[in-house]
Parts: sequence; C-alpha cells; structure tokens
Amino acid sequence: MSAPDLDIHLWGIASGDARAYGVFLAAAEPTVRRSLRSFATRVDVEAVLQEAFLRLWQVAPKVERDGKPNALLRLGLRIARNLALDDLKRRREVQLPEDAEPAAEPAFADPLTQEHIRRCFGELPKQPSAALRARLDAEPAEDDGLLAERLGMRKNTFFQNVARARKLLADCLERVGIVLHGSPEASR
Repeated sequence: MSAPDLDIHLWGIASGDARAYGVFLAAAEPTVRRSLRSFATRVDVEAVLQEAFLRLWQVAPKVERDGKPNALLRLGLRIARNLALDDLKRRREVQLPEDAEPAAEPAFADPLTQEHIRRCFGELPKQPSAALRARLDAEPAEDDGLLAERLGMRKNTFFQNVARARKLLADCLERVGIVLHGSPEASR
C-alpha cells in the first residue's frame, strides 16, 4: 500500500489556505516528528518542529512538484533536519547523533489505523477534545492564548487539556495495539 500524496493540498497551501495547511500538518507532523527522534536528547524537538512548519508555510508558494509524491513533506523533513543540525552546531555539537537517520521517505498510517484514530478522538471528553481540535484547526502561528480565550479557558488549562487529550488518544490507540513512538506511553 502506497503512502498518500499530501501534495494534493499544495495548491491550497500555496494560495494561503490555512485550513489546507492544517490538514497537511495533521498528516505530516507524525512523520516529521519521527524523523527527529535521533535528536530528541540533544535539541528541543518541539521548537524545531514549530520552526520547520512555520518556514514550510512561508516557502510553500514557491514549492513545485517534481514528479515524485510528497514534495512539500520531503521539503519539511529536510527543513526540520537542517534546523536540528543547526541547533547542534550552535551548541558546538557538530557530530551527528550515532543513530541519526537521513530524512526518510514518509510513512503513513493505513486506513484501519486512521479509523482507530478517528474513533479514539471521538471518545475524548468534551474539554480535552475541544482544546485539541482548536489547536489542530488553528493556523500554525495562531497564539495558544487566543485559542484558550475562545474556548473560555485559561492558557494553562488549555495546555493541560491538549496534553490530556494527547495522552488519552495514545492510551486508546495502545489498547488496540497501536503504540506511538516518542510518546511517554511508548517508553513504559
């Protein structure tokens, strides 16, 4: 089974459609995060991800398909890896981690896994679900404080609800045999 080509969203993203970029991010983020796992003990992966996706949004209008699938995702993988390497260089840690892998071709969940994710998301309690949905549907650079305010939450409560939603999703998925790499639940 081949991975879906996320470049179907490229035209919308290049046109400035934040919702198209949100859909792209939801599908691409796990792949990009996984590609950075070898850097996790030495760089702030969350900061690298945020910066990589911000830069990707900025350059998306200039991205042209090259005949291979997932041009935008492949560029995102390269940007994230280069940012992680730049961070290591700034810290004078020029050597790559021993298990550093080159930016890989994207790997996607199969339809059954996607169905489990939808079902688990549907089982979330109201507040965590609302917080996570707001974060996923928001523009990449949209302030979390504003999202929290729209939901009638304090910023800290918003963060706690997003974290709770992520944990509950991971737990639900684990019950059906899907273990998320890099999650706290995966290291138990």
